[in-house]
Amino acid sequence: MNVTRFAEAQAYFPPNHEDMRCLRLQGHEAGPSDTLWLGMSHLLPGGGTTLDGSGVEKFYVVLEGEVTIITEGGEHTLHKYDSCRLAPNEKRALKNKSNQPATVLLAMPYATQK
Repeated sequence: MNVTRFAEAQAYFPPNHEDMRCLRLQGHEAGPSDTLWLGMSHLLPGGGTTLDGSGVEKFYVVLEGEVTIITEGGEHTLHKYDSCRLAPNEKRALKNKSNQPATVLLAMPYATQK
């Protein structure tokens, strides 16, 4: 078993993320994982990502606040405990359009199997 205490979670700095604090909860430098990793991001009001895609699917769960997920097909605002799946190569942008901070949990597989 690998335990990551939230107070000790390491920050990571992905490109094209603005006014966000990203923390690694499991996988990568947070500990061993064979297939996927978990991250948590805090988005300040107005914060978010650019419209980009990746070669693996992604799952987001909103833990606090609201986050708008924008894709080439439209946009959906997710509220506390709402979730979404993005397919491999599906471009997405996350935006916090509210005046309150928001928190999302991210789960995604490694780009290549370790």
